[in-house]
Amino acid sequence: MSPDPSIDRPRLNLVGLSRAELAAEMAGFGAEPFRARQLWHWIYHRGSTDFAAMTSLAKGFREQLAAVYELRRPEISQALASADGTRKWLLRFDDRQEVETVHIPESDRGTLCVSSQVGCTLTCTFCHTGTQRLVRNLSAAEIVGQIMIARDALGEWPSPKDDRQLTNIVLMGMGEPLYNFDNVAAAMKIAMDPEGLAVSRRKITLSTSGVVPMISRCGAELGVNLAISLHAVTDALRDTLVPLNITFEYVMLKGINDSPAEAKELVRLLQGIPAKVNLIPFNPWPGAPYECSSDMAIKAFSDIVFNAGYSAPVRTPRGRDIFAACGQLKSASVRARRTVPGPVPASEEIAAPGIFG
Repeated sequence: MSPDPSIDRPRLNLVGLSRAELAAEMAGFGAEPFRARQLWHWIYHRGSTDFAAMTSLAKGFREQLAAVYELRRPEISQALASADGTRKWLLRFDDRQEVETVHIPESDRGTLCVSSQVGCTLTCTFCHTGTQRLVRNLSAAEIVGQIMIARDALGEWPSPKDDRQLTNIVLMGMGEPLYNFDNVAAAMKIAMDPEGLAVSRRKITLSTSGVVPMISRCGAELGVNLAISLHAVTDALRDTLVPLNITFEYVMLKGINDSPAEAKELVRLLQGIPAKVNLIPFNPWPGAPYECSSDMAIKAFSDIVFNAGYSAPVRTPRGRDIFAACGQLKSASVRARRTVPGPVPASEEIAAPGIFG
């Protein structure tokens, strides 16, 4: 049934394969079509990391699979827990590149912030991630692996139908997801599969800085929620803050874009558009060129937008003490490449302030 075991080749990771890819792989392996369905159930519904645990498969078949394939997650390089319950994982891949993934628990939901690139194509001046230039795109396996790592940590296998701690996914971590759309789409289709991770498309939000040609494709192929980062009310200011110029997230920067006049101009720009504006208090990071707007300024801005008939909630900062808040994510990959490689530290979970060091 299986290929000649005398042929030396790296074991293929089955995590990240779509239904069609898994079916094709099993066909090439000489397995019956129903085996792919069984594997899908064990990998994505039960979260199995060991073929030996797949008790609905014959023992001999499990042994043959283990000789050729593996079920591998990203490595947890370090884990942090915030005082407010937010958890952040620094994940390392085969090439030693790293990204960050954040779980934010709330009373009515649990949101996982997922990265799509190592670094970022864009250089938004208020974002810590933007100071780490793009290294590469993440594969579908590396993206869906972030969700599976979180499920591991939360003990949510098999995929629960109710009382989940991970209810929502936001593609708002490191990177611009629409610049890595094929891999993001493949990962989200796995996440949305009702017989797998089973996250409703209504619970998934993709955030973009405004890659206009890809927005319609995202809607057609995924149908998930879309969040567009605006952050300014004039082309000139947005050119400074975000290196993509489109025209609805809005980061609140003290003395930069938070005046009542700019709130009124934002209302004018939104006229006739059924919109919601998320106001995001700036989350500071070492060396940042901006400060967060005062609570008074943010409230005044929000009131103007609300009174014009638009929802303008203020996002509550979460995980600031472990640099897990919006705009603070940056992996240690850049710094690590400047040092002599050493042994990978053992994974541990700690509750401590500061950035990964």
